[in-house]
Amino acid sequence: MKLFCTQKDLDYAINIVSKAISPNNTLPVLNNILLKAEGKKLYFSSTNLEIAISCVIDADVRGEGSITVPAKLLSGYVALLTDEKVELSLVEGLNLAINSSNSSTKIKCISSDEFPLIPKVEKGQEFGIKIDTFYEAINQVVFAASMNTSRPVLSGVLMYSVGDEIKLVATDSYRLAEKGIKLEKKITDEIYCIIPARTMMELAKVISKAQGKEVKVNVSKNQILFTVDGIELISRLIEGKFPDYEKIIPKGTLTKVEVSVEDLSLVLKRVGLFARENNNSIKLSVTNDGKMLVASEETKVGEEKAEVVIKITGENNKISLNGQYLLDVLTYITDDKVELVMNDKSSPGLIRPIKEDNYVYIIMPLKV
Repeated sequence: MKLFCTQKDLDYAINIVSKAISPNNTLPVLNNILLKAEGKKLYFSSTNLEIAISCVIDADVRGEGSITVPAKLLSGYVALLTDEKVELSLVEGLNLAINSSNSSTKIKCISSDEFPLIPKVEKGQEFGIKIDTFYEAINQVVFAASMNTSRPVLSGVLMYSVGDEIKLVATDSYRLAEKGIKLEKKITDEIYCIIPARTMMELAKVISKAQGKEVKVNVSKNQILFTVDGIELISRLIEGKFPDYEKIIPKGTLTKVEVSVEDLSLVLKRVGLFARENNNSIKLSVTNDGKMLVASEETKVGEEKAEVVIKITGENNKISLNGQYLLDVLTYITDDKVELVMNDKSSPGLIRPIKEDNYVYIIMPLKV
């Protein structure tokens, strides 16, 4: 194997595929990136056996071949190269030589024969989503997924089709986020799958750097494939049935509050300094005088009460919530104002942007 490519392309590709590498791999080869020189291209692949990422760059290939290289070392070294042109070649068996005009190095590698086979995704239901829309939707939903894998379906993001819309939903049973995405083309076959939350997080990182306008999605029986800018991300799907979440979305509206995202975020951060001692429990009390009182209970470190100016419709009301869960969603809402819907103290609080009708976030109430 021998080839020439640019440092910029090499650095870009390594950073993309490195996102599939887990820090706690048990197999040493899973810490490596597979490099394969073929034709006029250099192909890159990595996997942690749950997700796999592949991409390709142009290269002047003088000798075809393949090898797996330690990702962390390769990434760190290539990022520090200043030359535009870089030569990669296999020397003395399983060593990769990297040469530029003012530096040369040799990295010990593992044979490509030991690298797991990247699965091919069968052709399934296919559709496209605009990159900007998809990126925002993933960020507005994925943080609500559970980090605990004891209930696998809750550690994923549900994606399903409704007419010309795709919905993304995530919940950890204490909060839930749902985002609808309008598609330019209606999907003929029904789509219903649960994608690991980690996959969606890594996908968001990949598409944030992509230059293209659309992400192509291919959903097969057990796997899903995302394609953008010549980058392919393959992931397994989570088996199981997602909770029938629509039952817990409040239908009635006893009290509706309109509040500034910036003002509420600032108050929640202050109150949160004291509420941390009590599992982030805060009380929201709204009254017809146009004020919302946000308060923590008295803890070992003290207490905090703060007021926010609101616009209220309906009755005076109060609810106890996890303040951090409320602050989390405000981070991802792009509107400057949100609507908070409250019913009785045992019903979930519902938050949605004023200008968007395709996003809903609910938080289960805390017992007072």
